[in-house]
Formats: sequence, structure tokens, C-alpha cells
Amino acid sequence: MNKVAVLGAGSWGTALALQLARNNLNVHLWGHLKEDIHKLQQDKQNSAFLPGFEFPLNLIPSSELVDCIRDADEILIVVPSHAFSSLIDQIKPLLKSTQSISWATKGLSPQTNNLLSEVCKQQLGNDFSFAVVTGPTFALEVAEGLPTAIVIASDDEEHAQKLSAYLKDDKFRPYTSNDMIGVQVGGAAKNVMAIAAGISDGLGFGANSRAALITRGLAEITRFGVTLGGQPETFMGLAGLGDLVLTCTDNKSRNRRFGLALAAGDSIEHARKVIGQEVEGISTTREIFLKARDINVEMPITEQAYQVLFEGKSPVDAVQDLLARKTGSE
Repeated sequence: MNKVAVLGAGSWGTALALQLARNNLNVHLWGHLKEDIHKLQQDKQNSAFLPGFEFPLNLIPSSELVDCIRDADEILIVVPSHAFSSLIDQIKPLLKSTQSISWATKGLSPQTNNLLSEVCKQQLGNDFSFAVVTGPTFALEVAEGLPTAIVIASDDEEHAQKLSAYLKDDKFRPYTSNDMIGVQVGGAAKNVMAIAAGISDGLGFGANSRAALITRGLAEITRFGVTLGGQPETFMGLAGLGDLVLTCTDNKSRNRRFGLALAAGDSIEHARKVIGQEVEGISTTREIFLKARDINVEMPITEQAYQVLFEGKSPVDAVQDLLARKTGSE
């Protein structure tokens, strides 16, 4: 039985661990807080983030990183983007060249504003095969076994196919891609647009505004991603348009709910506290705004989101400034 180490015991890491365990893999689920992992072991489920989904015997929670990684064929990282670089440093001395590394984290590195693939190459070199798991997914629906499609992107086709086989079943369909840059940009930037969509809907601007925001948001994301080296067609697929529509339109999205809360007058701190889980789009807004400025890519929705989150601009003023922009051709 092949072993997979899933590093990150939040809702998404737990859902992926459940999916892998359903496919008869030996799955070790790691979390950095011993008390949290002890509760997972005691409850035999993730009562905090995915209550009601009992762990099978081949899903083993552990707070011991060495034990999780030892003899693992695949190491799947699912920690928040701000913790990604430090976790890579932690696992580096534990790795063997025969192991492959993948991640389902969506975001950029807050330390450098770089894509996570760049972080891996900078810290681990070229001795390992890397892959990205992304696409339109809510953890709860994956845990429930509802039909889901994802994208696995890698420069190594064999790695992508192996990981696809680990995850695939009659309800879970992976597609493979060789565009690691494009899928990472899509997975990160859609969270920025989801905050904006939540603000727009929370202010009562209706379906017309939401549709325009999603469409122009996709244009921004594509412009940004292609400049970084992504393939244009990627942004019309599951990792682009699919993930964008999902997270902008459904209230399972933490980023959308965060935008709704801001529109209702909540402070950033209170909205985060009420949601109670990581809202990746907050830091991602800053990282993409700064990266876009550095590479001279125009991203007006991202810029207004940045001003709301980091410069104290009111959501109403941000929307008005977007509408007041000079018109042009599409």
C-alpha cells in the first residue's frame, strides 16, 4: 500500500486525506499543534473543521513530522501560504530524492510575493518532482463525496498521472496540465475576486454587477498570469474560470463571506474572527497587488481591494472608483 503524507490538518487537508484514504492508500495527516492532533486521534474525525466524517483505519493523524514523511511516496502540502516556506525548510532535511512533492495551497509567498513553485525550487533545488493540486473545490463537498473535478499541474507528466491515480474515483475526476504557473495564479487570484464579489453583493449591487466583476476579474487574472508565463487557455479552464465562479458565487467560500462582512460594516479583524479559518485572499490581495505593480500589469479590481484592506478605503468608495474608470474596448 503506497503511503501519502498530507501536511496540514485544516478542512482542505482533511478532505484530501479522506479522499486518498477512500482509495486504499496509507495516509498520514500531519498538523503542527499536538493538542489539535490529539483531538483528531481521540474523535477519529476533524470535529473542528469537518465534523461527521469518521476517519477510516488507513488515515492516521500525527503531530510527528518525521513519522509522517518517512517512507511516504507522495508529500502533499496543504498549509496556508504564509506557512508554506517555513514548512519546506522543516521537511528539507527529512526528504529523500525518491519522494515527490505536491501542494494544494492556494496563494503566493508573503515573504517574496513569489509563486509557491518558485519557493520550492529556491529552497529545494531541482532534485524533486513538484505538482500543484487546484481547481473549483469546497472541502465539505469533497468530504461528502459529491462529484468534483480538479487540475493537477506538473512539469513531470509521470508525477501528474501518479497523483491523479491516487485521487481519482467515480466521483472525483482529476485533469492534468503542464502549466504550473497558470494554475497557481488562477488558484491564488480568484480569492481576491471573491472578496470583491462578496463586497459587491453585500452592498446590494445585484447580479449584473457580480457577472461584470467575475468577467473583468478573469481578464485581470489572465493578464497577470500570462505576463508571468502562464498559458492563456489555462484561465478558461477549471483552475481559472471554474475556480473563480465557484468562490465568487457560493457562501461556502470564506473569501466571499469575508467580503460580505466588510460590506455590512464589520471590521477586518471581526470578520476574520467570525469566519474562524484562514482567509487567504487578504494576504493574497497584497501580494498580487505588489507583484502586479512590479511587473507593470494593470489590475483595477485588485487595486481597489488592496485599498479597502490595507489603506482604509470604504467598500462603497472602492466600487464607485471602479465604475468611474475611463471606458475602453474589451
